[in-house]
Amino acid sequence: MAVPRPSNFISFRMIIGLLMVVPGMVIHQTEAARAFFVFGDSLVDSGNNNYLATTARADSPPYGIDFPTHRATGRFSNGLNIPDLISESIGASEPPLPYLSPDLRGRRLLVGANFASAGIGILNDTGIQFLNIIRMYRQLEYFQEYQQRVRALIGAQQTTRLLGQALTLITVGGNDFVNNYYLVPYSARSRQFALPDYVKFLISEYQKLLMSLYKLGAQRVLVTGTGPMGCVPAELAMRGTNGGCSAELQRAASLFNPQLVQMLRKLNRKLGRNVFIGANTERMHTDFVSNPTAFGFVTSKIACCGQGPNNGLGLCTVASNLCPNRNIYAFWDPFHPSEKANRLIVQQIMSGSTKYMYPMNLSTIMALDSMTT
Repeated sequence: MAVPRPSNFISFRMIIGLLMVVPGMVIHQTEAARAFFVFGDSLVDSGNNNYLATTARADSPPYGIDFPTHRATGRFSNGLNIPDLISESIGASEPPLPYLSPDLRGRRLLVGANFASAGIGILNDTGIQFLNIIRMYRQLEYFQEYQQRVRALIGAQQTTRLLGQALTLITVGGNDFVNNYYLVPYSARSRQFALPDYVKFLISEYQKLLMSLYKLGAQRVLVTGTGPMGCVPAELAMRGTNGGCSAELQRAASLFNPQLVQMLRKLNRKLGRNVFIGANTERMHTDFVSNPTAFGFVTSKIACCGQGPNNGLGLCTVASNLCPNRNIYAFWDPFHPSEKANRLIVQQIMSGSTKYMYPMNLSTIMALDSMTT
């Protein structure tokens, strides 16, 4: 990894620090936690869609049933989502608020901001059925607007420092398959591209988004892949064969995720340092999807909240079937992991081996960063 080495003393400290990062270790900062920015889709949306006229919403029960307030917040979870748990793991006092929240003002801006919006994809035509959602280009515009607000609060120099030390998470791509290419038979994108060509197109467009983030000041960007899309309860219900996963969506994931890592390697080489950190969320999910009992789950095939086969059809509402114990279900609703599953994913992000994290886990990255600031 290419990092600044202003002296031999710093290099020695860096080596000692790396030796101290052991598997399972989670770094909790003793100083003020770095700002945290979140971009992407429903897996990381903390409530932006509450403020939009869209059907992609999670602002009513039973969403949030296990959240500290036991209220629906707009998170597509029974409780905490991935940004919440990363915030917790890096020692933040609170997770970043949704950018559209009226409470995101004053000193709370310095915590960061969550720009994610359920239903969006890499492509602007993904999720068109959800109408008014914050597409990626707009999330980036909001990030620029956010920076202007922070400059007005703390000045240009301190804003540059805040951005340079911040952690950024981006989770996007799954909807480009589920809510675009495979949304309907013979979709416009599936007529335009064979699957391998579509994946290459998505990767090229994703690269543009990541470089835009970098140019806007993001210096550490955690990039997640897609999960095993063909194995979520919704796809088992709609496209599964003989009780198994959807072969076509699994093929899509198997094409997309390795190419994403290759693209991140290429970008890091071009930039001369590890700006982009890849999280193999497909493998993280597959661990508990293929062997749920090893992780304390009873099932990874049936959603806790839903209806129809596998509780995989329609939306999670007060009229849905609802499991009494969310901790034994890998999936909360037809598409989204339960809080317990999210915790397993974040544990691997923080301390997982290179099988799960490229080029290194987040605890190691943060140990390095703490020695160069």
